[in-house]
Amino acid sequence: MENTEALKRVFTCIDNTTLEGSDTRERVAALCRRSLELQDAGRGIGHVAAVCVYPVFVRQAHELLNGSGIKVASVAGAFPAGQSPLAVKLQEVQYALDEGADEIDMVISRGALLEGDYGRVRDEVAAIKGLCTGRTLKVILETGELPTAAHIEKAAELAIEGGADFIKTSTGKIAVNATPEAAEVMLKVIKKHYERTGKWVGFKAAGGISTPDEVLKYVQLAEQIVGEKQITNQFFRIGASRLTERLFVFLTQ
Repeated sequence: MENTEALKRVFTCIDNTTLEGSDTRERVAALCRRSLELQDAGRGIGHVAAVCVYPVFVRQAHELLNGSGIKVASVAGAFPAGQSPLAVKLQEVQYALDEGADEIDMVISRGALLEGDYGRVRDEVAAIKGLCTGRTLKVILETGELPTAAHIEKAAELAIEGGADFIKTSTGKIAVNATPEAAEVMLKVIKKHYERTGKWVGFKAAGGISTPDEVLKYVQLAEQIVGEKQITNQFFRIGASRLTERLFVFLTQ
């Protein structure tokens, strides 16, 4: 796919994100307004896929974006560490869904994975997926905390077994976030799952992706492994804050 065309498609795959401890209703409103303005600007560019916020801002985002086609995504389930009991995680997920979230971005229990407690990792994903009837579940592996490619591969497999609609690289809250190396492992697991079951799972890269050149690396990698047809917001997402504006400027200059 030609680069400009690829970047236009990627723009519609962005989860426009604010996930700071200093987030306010004013900041969330500004993010929603700007996401709508970019949609209205047109010029052959569609709207972003979603706005991603903390659960306490979901209702506000839902009200501001209602009818726009832009989804409301919420991190939930003890983001970003995942170090809470499952019952607490489920309560937070249910709260976000009740407030109007269309999509949930959860984190796996990396400690359980590293201890070899694979059943817990898979079962927690399955329990959260059980709440997400008719909603999209993205499962964050936090690949920067997984020491080897084998750990990343296992985490991806367990997330998919648990019912993930997307597997996602990172929270953006640690030193090592999305990398092409981790993405390659994850995309190969997605391809193997498709070959075995005929069902595609989506891929989301997040954390530290801030320029058109950086995002193209992930597009090209995904094209090579899962094919160009998968570069749609149904199966491909980029979690971003700085990238959205930079990409829009690049596409409209």
